[in-house]
Amino acid sequence: MRLASIVSLAEIRHPRAFLLRIATNLASTRHRRRDLALRAEAVAAAARGGIDADQADTAMFVQIILSLPQPLRDVFLLSRFGGLTNEQIAARLGIRPKTVEWRMTKALAHCAAQLRR
Repeated sequence: MRLASIVSLAEIRHPRAFLLRIATNLASTRHRRRDLALRAEAVAAAARGGIDADQADTAMFVQIILSLPQPLRDVFLLSRFGGLTNEQIAARLGIRPKTVEWRMTKALAHCAAQLRR
């Protein structure tokens, strides 16, 4: 899919280096996503300990975030907890800023719907 976004493959001067860069970026993205998921699980595990009112709220929020589909969760976590802009998130995940905006809108709608339940 990354190759499909290239306007002209003839413009690539070093194809092997280009493919290596794509593979490296994909591995890096996968690693970051896994790291974000592990962090969210750690927060959930910590929230499951002793439960008072604040901890119950924290546990509920963690469960809502974990219930997000992976692409929406990645954008939500990078935005809200990573403090990144839409452009930074797009560059990190290899997607368009408009896609980041769309996913964030969907993630917020999902969270709001879960809170209303």
